[in-house]
Amino acid sequence: MLRHIRELLPGERLIYVADSAHVPYGNKLADYIEQRSIAITRFLFEQGAEAIVVACNTATAAAAATLRSQFNQPIVAMEPAVKPAVAATKSGVVGVLATSGTLESARFAALLERHAGDVEILTQGCPGLVEQVERGDLSGPETRALVEHYLAPLLARSADTLILGCTHYPFLAPVICEVTGAHITLVDTGTAVARQLQRRLQTELPQRTHGMQGSTEFWTSGDTRTASRIISMLWKTQVTVQYLPQSCLLRGTAA
Repeated sequence: MLRHIRELLPGERLIYVADSAHVPYGNKLADYIEQRSIAITRFLFEQGAEAIVVACNTATAAAAATLRSQFNQPIVAMEPAVKPAVAATKSGVVGVLATSGTLESARFAALLERHAGDVEILTQGCPGLVEQVERGDLSGPETRALVEHYLAPLLARSADTLILGCTHYPFLAPVICEVTGAHITLVDTGTAVARQLQRRLQTELPQRTHGMQGSTEFWTSGDTRTASRIISMLWKTQVTVQYLPQSCLLRGTAA
């Protein structure tokens, strides 16, 4: 998600928080995710952010409404790309790879109600994949075995389009394509969310100014050395990751 935003908005100052000490969110209670989201959002605004991108489907389902009720600045959230996937399928069967937190949310149920139509939507929770990406293991034997296991029931039922319903999963696209073959279409929301951010900035903050040379800052709630290594690999540039302040490491309380 950060890469899509950087490509579209090269002059912006971007502040990225990896809540690595608390992931995966998919197996956490909604209240816990909501409090983490509030704490991180408050921290980002304290750092000078003018808008927030909730770059997580599970956090969107659990916390987007609360964030928008508590903060006046633009909050750009996301959801699995059901509508474009329904438009893309030829077999009439779409598979959704996501965390249990996303799949079990009322927001996701409403999304299916609005956009599924006559297309069969197969959902597949994927425990373990977030952890593999967090470790930087994008194609090793354990990761490939998990991908094969989760894809098997979807492919057996003729799914020809797969929604990557977690922002960790696009990093696994190469190994997913190796398992599925070239006939499968992968859909994620990265570009669409970046464009929505751009629109919100232009319409709601038209007078703002920024430098022509963008910058990117990285923060983590986990081990900074591990985060620096993994994020440098995923970002494809050597970065230094800072440790979140104590106020943001706590669970957080709603204002």
